[in-house]
Amino acid sequence: MSTIEKYNEKTFEKIKKINEYGEEFWYAREIQEVLDYKTWDKFQNVIKKAKEACGNSDIEVSDHFSHVGKMVQLGSEAERKIDDIILSRYACYLIVQNADSRKKVVALGQTYFAVQTRKQELKDEFEQLSEDRKRLGIRTELAHHNKSLAEAAQISGIDDPRDYATFQNKGYQGLYGGLGAKDIKERKGLKKSHKILDFMGSTELAANLFRATQTDEKLRRENIKGKQKANEVHYEVGSKVRKTIKELGGTMPEDLKTPEKSIKQIEREEQKKIKNGGGEDE
Repeated sequence: MSTIEKYNEKTFEKIKKINEYGEEFWYAREIQEVLDYKTWDKFQNVIKKAKEACGNSDIEVSDHFSHVGKMVQLGSEAERKIDDIILSRYACYLIVQNADSRKKVVALGQTYFAVQTRKQELKDEFEQLSEDRKRLGIRTELAHHNKSLAEAAQISGIDDPRDYATFQNKGYQGLYGGLGAKDIKERKGLKKSHKILDFMGSTELAANLFRATQTDEKLRRENIKGKQKANEVHYEVGSKVRKTIKELGGTMPEDLKTPEKSIKQIEREEQKKIKNGGGEDE
Protein backbone atom coordinates (compact mmCIF):
# COMPACT_ATOMS: atom_id res chain seq x y z
CA MET A 1 0.00 0.00 0.00
CA SER A 2 1.37 3.40 -1.01
CA THR A 3 1.87 6.32 1.40
CA ILE A 4 -1.11 8.12 -0.16
CA GLU A 5 -3.34 5.05 0.24
CA LYS A 6 -2.29 4.67 3.87
CA TYR A 7 -2.98 8.34 4.55
CA ASN A 8 -6.38 8.25 2.87
CA GLU A 9 -7.28 5.10 4.80
CA LYS A 10 -6.47 6.87 8.06
CA THR A 11 -8.40 10.00 7.13
CA PHE A 12 -11.25 9.73 4.61
CA GLU A 13 -11.87 6.01 5.17
CA LYS A 14 -11.73 6.37 8.95
CA ILE A 15 -14.51 8.97 9.05
CA LYS A 16 -16.71 7.25 6.47
CA LYS A 17 -20.09 6.10 7.80
CA ILE A 18 -22.55 3.47 6.55
CA ASN A 19 -26.30 3.99 6.90
CA GLU A 20 -28.99 1.34 7.46
CA TYR A 21 -29.28 0.80 3.69
CA GLY A 22 -25.60 -0.03 3.34
CA GLU A 23 -24.84 3.32 1.69
CA GLU A 24 -21.67 5.22 2.57
CA PHE A 25 -21.67 8.86 3.66
CA TRP A 26 -19.57 11.49 5.40
CA TYR A 27 -20.38 14.34 7.81
CA ALA A 28 -19.35 17.77 6.56
CA ARG A 29 -18.01 18.80 9.99
CA GLU A 30 -15.58 15.89 9.93
CA ILE A 31 -14.53 16.59 6.33
CA GLN A 32 -13.95 20.21 7.39
CA GLU A 33 -11.54 19.06 10.09
CA VAL A 34 -9.67 16.67 7.79
CA LEU A 35 -9.30 19.34 5.09
CA ASP A 36 -7.88 21.70 7.71
CA TYR A 37 -10.53 24.43 7.56
CA LYS A 38 -10.45 26.23 10.89
CA THR A 39 -14.00 27.61 10.86
CA TRP A 40 -17.36 26.27 9.73
CA ASP A 41 -18.19 29.58 8.02
CA LYS A 42 -15.16 29.36 5.70
CA PHE A 43 -15.89 25.74 4.92
CA GLN A 44 -19.50 26.59 4.08
CA ASN A 45 -18.20 28.76 1.24
CA VAL A 46 -16.57 25.63 -0.24
CA ILE A 47 -19.79 23.65 0.25
CA LYS A 48 -21.75 26.41 -1.51
CA LYS A 49 -19.48 26.16 -4.57
CA ALA A 50 -19.79 22.36 -4.53
CA LYS A 51 -23.60 22.63 -4.45
CA GLU A 52 -23.53 25.04 -7.39
CA ALA A 53 -21.36 22.61 -9.37
CA CYS A 54 -23.81 19.84 -8.53
CA GLY A 55 -26.80 21.89 -9.66
CA ASN A 56 -25.05 23.02 -12.84
CA SER A 57 -24.64 19.33 -13.74
CA ASP A 58 -28.43 18.91 -13.56
CA ILE A 59 -28.10 16.66 -10.52
CA GLU A 60 -30.49 17.01 -7.59
CA VAL A 61 -28.48 18.77 -4.86
CA SER A 62 -30.59 17.36 -2.00
CA ASP A 63 -29.70 13.82 -3.09
CA HIS A 64 -26.06 14.49 -2.18
CA PHE A 65 -26.17 17.27 0.45
CA SER A 66 -28.60 16.57 3.30
CA HIS A 67 -28.76 19.19 6.10
CA VAL A 68 -29.12 17.77 9.61
CA GLY A 69 -28.78 18.97 13.17
CA LYS A 70 -26.88 17.11 15.87
CA MET A 71 -26.05 17.54 19.52
CA VAL A 72 -22.45 18.05 20.66
CA GLN A 73 -20.96 17.93 24.13
CA LEU A 74 -19.82 21.28 25.58
CA GLY A 75 -18.51 19.92 28.86
CA SER A 76 -20.14 19.60 32.27
CA GLU A 77 -22.75 17.40 30.56
CA ALA A 78 -24.08 20.42 28.66
CA GLU A 79 -25.04 19.98 24.98
CA ARG A 80 -25.63 22.28 22.05
CA LYS A 81 -27.30 21.64 18.71
CA ILE A 82 -25.19 22.44 15.66
CA ASP A 83 -25.82 22.30 11.92
CA ASP A 84 -24.16 19.58 9.86
CA ILE A 85 -24.53 18.11 6.40
CA ILE A 86 -24.62 14.47 5.36
CA LEU A 87 -22.53 14.13 2.21
CA SER A 88 -22.50 11.46 -0.48
CA ARG A 89 -19.23 10.39 -2.09
CA TYR A 90 -20.06 12.60 -5.06
CA ALA A 91 -20.66 15.58 -2.75
CA CYS A 92 -17.26 15.00 -1.12
CA TYR A 93 -15.69 14.82 -4.57
CA LEU A 94 -17.18 18.21 -5.49
CA ILE A 95 -16.08 19.71 -2.16
CA VAL A 96 -12.43 18.69 -2.56
CA GLN A 97 -12.50 19.95 -6.15
CA ASN A 98 -13.61 23.36 -4.89
CA ALA A 99 -11.38 23.48 -1.79
CA ASP A 100 -8.00 25.19 -1.45
CA SER A 101 -5.77 23.05 -3.70
CA ARG A 102 -2.64 24.57 -2.13
CA LYS A 103 -3.24 22.32 0.86
CA LYS A 104 -1.62 18.91 0.52
CA VAL A 105 -4.54 17.20 2.24
CA VAL A 106 -6.93 18.69 -0.35
CA ALA A 107 -4.83 17.29 -3.19
CA LEU A 108 -4.89 13.88 -1.48
CA GLY A 109 -8.64 14.19 -1.06
CA GLN A 110 -9.07 15.01 -4.75
CA THR A 111 -7.20 11.83 -5.67
CA TYR A 112 -9.07 9.69 -3.15
CA PHE A 113 -12.61 10.75 -4.11
CA ALA A 114 -11.83 10.76 -7.84
CA VAL A 115 -10.61 7.15 -7.61
CA GLN A 116 -13.50 6.06 -5.37
CA THR A 117 -16.07 7.72 -7.61
CA ARG A 118 -14.63 6.05 -10.72
CA LYS A 119 -14.62 2.66 -8.96
CA GLN A 120 -18.31 3.02 -8.19
CA GLU A 121 -19.05 4.12 -11.76
CA LEU A 122 -17.32 1.01 -13.10
CA LYS A 123 -19.24 -1.16 -10.64
CA ASP A 124 -22.54 0.43 -11.65
CA GLU A 125 -21.71 0.06 -15.33
CA PHE A 126 -20.89 -3.64 -14.83
CA GLU A 127 -24.11 -4.29 -12.90
CA GLN A 128 -26.09 -2.78 -15.77
CA LEU A 129 -24.53 -5.11 -18.32
CA SER A 130 -26.55 -8.00 -19.68
CA GLU A 131 -25.63 -11.51 -18.53
CA ASP A 132 -24.06 -12.22 -21.94
CA ARG A 133 -21.79 -9.17 -21.72
CA LYS A 134 -20.85 -9.98 -18.12
CA ARG A 135 -19.82 -13.42 -19.32
CA LEU A 136 -17.75 -11.94 -22.14
CA GLY A 137 -16.01 -9.52 -19.78
CA ILE A 138 -15.14 -12.10 -17.13
CA ARG A 139 -14.15 -14.72 -19.71
CA THR A 140 -11.71 -12.26 -21.30
CA GLU A 141 -10.28 -11.42 -17.88
CA LEU A 142 -9.97 -15.12 -17.05
CA ALA A 143 -8.11 -15.83 -20.30
CA HIS A 144 -5.60 -13.13 -19.35
CA HIS A 145 -5.11 -14.48 -15.82
CA ASN A 146 -4.86 -18.09 -17.00
CA LYS A 147 -1.80 -17.05 -19.02
CA SER A 148 -0.26 -15.58 -15.87
CA LEU A 149 -1.21 -18.73 -13.93
CA ALA A 150 0.46 -20.92 -16.57
CA GLU A 151 3.62 -18.82 -16.25
CA ALA A 152 3.57 -19.16 -12.43
CA ALA A 153 3.07 -22.92 -12.75
CA GLN A 154 6.02 -23.14 -15.15
CA ILE A 155 8.21 -21.27 -12.67
CA SER A 156 7.13 -23.81 -10.04
CA GLY A 157 8.35 -26.65 -12.27
CA ILE A 158 5.33 -27.58 -14.39
CA ASP A 159 6.65 -27.31 -17.94
CA ASP A 160 5.08 -30.34 -19.66
CA PRO A 161 1.59 -29.84 -21.19
CA ARG A 162 0.39 -33.11 -19.62
CA ASP A 163 1.56 -32.00 -16.19
CA TYR A 164 -0.18 -28.65 -16.68
CA ALA A 165 -3.43 -30.46 -17.54
CA THR A 166 -3.11 -32.34 -14.24
CA PHE A 167 -2.40 -29.05 -12.43
CA GLN A 168 -5.53 -27.44 -13.92
CA ASN A 169 -7.58 -30.49 -13.03
CA LYS A 170 -6.54 -30.15 -9.38
CA GLY A 171 -7.93 -26.63 -9.31
CA TYR A 172 -11.24 -27.81 -10.73
CA GLN A 173 -11.38 -30.72 -8.26
CA GLY A 174 -10.91 -28.36 -5.34
CA LEU A 175 -13.58 -25.92 -6.55
CA TYR A 176 -16.06 -28.53 -7.81
CA GLY A 177 -15.99 -30.93 -4.85
CA GLY A 178 -13.79 -33.58 -6.44
CA LEU A 179 -15.03 -33.25 -10.02
CA GLY A 180 -12.31 -32.92 -12.64
CA ALA A 181 -12.59 -31.40 -16.12
CA LYS A 182 -13.98 -34.61 -17.67
CA ASP A 183 -16.57 -34.98 -14.90
CA ILE A 184 -17.67 -31.34 -15.23
CA LYS A 185 -18.16 -31.73 -18.99
CA GLU A 186 -20.28 -34.83 -18.45
CA ARG A 187 -22.35 -33.10 -15.80
CA LYS A 188 -22.93 -30.10 -18.09
CA GLY A 189 -23.66 -32.29 -21.12
CA LEU A 190 -20.74 -30.83 -23.07
CA LYS A 191 -18.84 -32.41 -25.93
CA LYS A 192 -15.23 -33.47 -25.54
CA SER A 193 -14.15 -30.65 -27.87
CA HIS A 194 -15.97 -27.97 -25.85
CA LYS A 195 -14.04 -25.62 -23.57
CA ILE A 196 -15.58 -25.69 -20.08
CA LEU A 197 -15.05 -21.98 -19.48
CA ASP A 198 -17.02 -21.11 -22.63
CA PHE A 199 -20.13 -22.72 -21.14
CA MET A 200 -20.21 -21.01 -17.76
CA GLY A 201 -22.49 -18.24 -16.52
CA SER A 202 -21.03 -15.06 -15.00
CA THR A 203 -21.25 -16.34 -11.41
CA GLU A 204 -19.39 -19.56 -12.21
CA LEU A 205 -16.82 -17.70 -14.27
CA ALA A 206 -16.23 -15.28 -11.39
CA ALA A 207 -15.55 -18.19 -9.01
CA ASN A 208 -13.01 -19.61 -11.44
CA LEU A 209 -11.43 -16.20 -11.94
CA PHE A 210 -10.91 -15.93 -8.18
CA ARG A 211 -9.46 -19.46 -8.09
CA ALA A 212 -6.99 -18.62 -10.87
CA THR A 213 -5.84 -15.25 -9.52
CA GLN A 214 -5.38 -16.49 -5.96
CA THR A 215 -3.46 -19.60 -7.06
CA ASP A 216 -1.23 -17.46 -9.27
CA GLU A 217 -0.44 -15.10 -6.39
CA LYS A 218 0.15 -17.89 -3.87
CA LEU A 219 2.55 -19.78 -6.16
CA ARG A 220 4.59 -16.63 -6.70
CA ARG A 221 4.34 -15.21 -3.17
CA GLU A 222 5.40 -18.44 -1.47
CA ASN A 223 7.88 -19.39 -4.20
CA ILE A 224 6.33 -22.85 -4.55
CA LYS A 225 8.65 -25.39 -6.17
CA GLY A 226 7.80 -28.86 -7.49
CA LYS A 227 4.84 -30.32 -9.37
CA GLN A 228 3.26 -31.97 -6.37
CA LYS A 229 3.34 -28.84 -4.22
CA ALA A 230 1.97 -26.71 -7.06
CA ASN A 231 -0.88 -29.19 -7.55
CA GLU A 232 -1.61 -29.13 -3.82
CA VAL A 233 -1.75 -25.32 -3.83
CA HIS A 234 -4.20 -25.26 -6.74
CA TYR A 235 -6.45 -27.84 -5.08
CA GLU A 236 -6.27 -26.00 -1.75
CA VAL A 237 -7.20 -22.64 -3.26
CA GLY A 238 -10.07 -24.21 -5.21
CA SER A 239 -11.35 -25.84 -2.01
CA LYS A 240 -11.21 -22.57 -0.10
CA VAL A 241 -13.15 -20.75 -2.81
CA ARG A 242 -15.75 -23.53 -2.62
CA LYS A 243 -15.89 -23.25 1.18
CA THR A 244 -16.42 -19.49 0.92
CA ILE A 245 -19.30 -19.97 -1.54
CA LYS A 246 -20.88 -22.47 0.86
CA GLU A 247 -20.47 -20.17 3.87
CA LEU A 248 -22.14 -17.33 1.94
CA GLY A 249 -25.06 -19.58 1.06
CA GLY A 250 -24.24 -19.62 -2.64
CA THR A 251 -24.94 -22.36 -5.17
CA MET A 252 -22.10 -24.82 -5.73
CA PRO A 253 -20.51 -24.26 -9.16
CA GLU A 254 -21.40 -27.74 -10.43
CA ASP A 255 -25.07 -27.02 -9.68
CA LEU A 256 -25.20 -23.71 -11.57
CA LYS A 257 -27.22 -23.67 -14.78
CA THR A 258 -25.30 -24.11 -18.03
CA PRO A 259 -26.03 -21.20 -20.42
CA GLU A 260 -27.64 -22.02 -23.73
CA LYS A 261 -25.14 -19.92 -25.67
CA SER A 262 -21.39 -20.47 -25.65
CA ILE A 263 -18.96 -17.58 -25.37
CA LYS A 264 -18.08 -18.12 -29.05
CA GLN A 265 -21.74 -17.69 -30.04
CA ILE A 266 -22.01 -14.47 -28.03
CA GLU A 267 -18.81 -13.15 -29.62
CA ARG A 268 -20.18 -13.86 -33.11
CA GLU A 269 -23.44 -12.08 -32.25
CA GLU A 270 -21.54 -9.04 -30.91
CA GLN A 271 -19.38 -8.89 -34.03
CA LYS A 272 -22.49 -9.10 -36.21
CA LYS A 273 -24.06 -6.16 -34.34
CA ILE A 274 -20.93 -4.09 -34.88
CA LYS A 275 -20.78 -5.04 -38.56
CA ASN A 276 -24.43 -4.06 -39.05
CA GLY A 277 -23.84 -0.71 -37.35
CA GLY A 278 -25.76 -1.73 -34.25
CA GLY A 279 -24.74 -1.63 -30.64
CA GLU A 280 -27.01 -2.06 -27.69
CA ASP A 281 -30.31 -3.72 -28.48
CA GLU A 282 -33.21 -1.31 -28.54
